[in-house]
Amino acid sequence: MSAEFTILGRGRAGRALAAAWRGRAALLPHVERPDGLVLLAVPDHAVAELAEAFPGRCVHLSGSLQVPEIPCAHPLTSFDGEPRDWNGTPLALTGAVPPVLRQAFEVLGFRPFELPGALKPLYHAAAVLASGHAATLWLGADALLRTHGIDLPGRGLWPLAEATLRNLQLHGSAGRTGPFARGDLETIQRDAAALPEGWRDIFLALGKALD
Repeated sequence: MSAEFTILGRGRAGRALAAAWRGRAALLPHVERPDGLVLLAVPDHAVAELAEAFPGRCVHLSGSLQVPEIPCAHPLTSFDGEPRDWNGTPLALTGAVPPVLRQAFEVLGFRPFELPGALKPLYHAAAVLASGHAATLWLGADALLRTHGIDLPGRGLWPLAEATLRNLQLHGSAGRTGPFARGDLETIQRDAAALPEGWRDIFLALGKALD
């Protein structure tokens, strides 16, 4: 099978998508200048300059960056360099993404939707809260326990993380549990007092964010 388009950039997103498309897309380092349609899987700071080399025939993957006249297809997921099950994963489209690229993403299970360029920073900030910041919270919680000599057996915090996400998926906001959800002020105050100041502020601010 000859490649229908090129992925430029060999980071985690580029490698994962290229492997999933199985020859439908060629994977090249960002210094190459291929012919045809190009998908820019590169850091945000490199998008605008690289796009100049492919006028009218490139699409970028940045969820936050809006480059005039350069369409974007942003998969709302976290890549690790390997192909995964992406069925039902949103794909934010901004600008005129070529049909061949849209269809290629759809074959992998992505669900396209139109995202206005002006809303991209808000969309991406929400994604960071749900992904990068969530990861920081889980890693921070584990570090707090270990610092105080609490080494959880078995799978540690993973069962809690999985049950939390499952409850939210099944029940929406009603799946949120814990002292803030049930208004247990005594427990909130006791827990907050046990935390270092920086984590205490985060604990209280996040707990009240949906009030």
